[in-house]
Amino acid sequence: MTSGPSGEAVARTPVLARIFGAIAAILLATCLSGCGAINRVPTLQEQAKSAWSEVQNQYQRRADLIPNLVETVKGYAQQEKDVLTSVVEARAKATSVKVDASTVSDPQKFKEFQDAQNQLSGALGRLLVTVERYPDLKSNQNFLALQSQLEGTENRIAVSRRDYIQAVQEYNTEVRTIPGRWIAAFLYPDAKPMETFTATPGAERPPNVKF
Repeated sequence: MTSGPSGEAVARTPVLARIFGAIAAILLATCLSGCGAINRVPTLQEQAKSAWSEVQNQYQRRADLIPNLVETVKGYAQQEKDVLTSVVEARAKATSVKVDASTVSDPQKFKEFQDAQNQLSGALGRLLVTVERYPDLKSNQNFLALQSQLEGTENRIAVSRRDYIQAVQEYNTEVRTIPGRWIAAFLYPDAKPMETFTATPGAERPPNVKF
């Protein structure tokens, strides 16, 4: 039994569609390559990933300061056991939640990361408030050095978060609007919108860690 002309036409339709799609992609790439638009999506993606790496670096720097801070406070305020324990536990949680460049587009993982860091910020804030009760601790040289480093780190966290938010906004706009959306669909199918930080009260300024 032989197929008629209409059957052959139907069979050819998917093939023709793929051919035309490939031709369209080539033409689009050719038209845009001269102005650099074809490379804009991966360029912005790499910039956002780099900005995220800096956010992680600064949060890790804060985490690295905490053990010495806790030990210093413990030497003068052992009775603040609950506060010290909450900081240690919050630090462990914050350092266990990992969001690298490959998962920064995952809303759930990103929220877990932000929530863990916010919890650590809260625990640190409660710890630092207790220092007001211990004048000798406030004048300890080791504590003063840690205070200065922590203040600088909080400032760097705020700056790195701001830079990351700006980089992600530019990248997400590119992959959600035309022609970037077309370019990403044809040439960079892995280029998904990235997550960014949600505002929390006081997030526009770093915590005050002066005593």
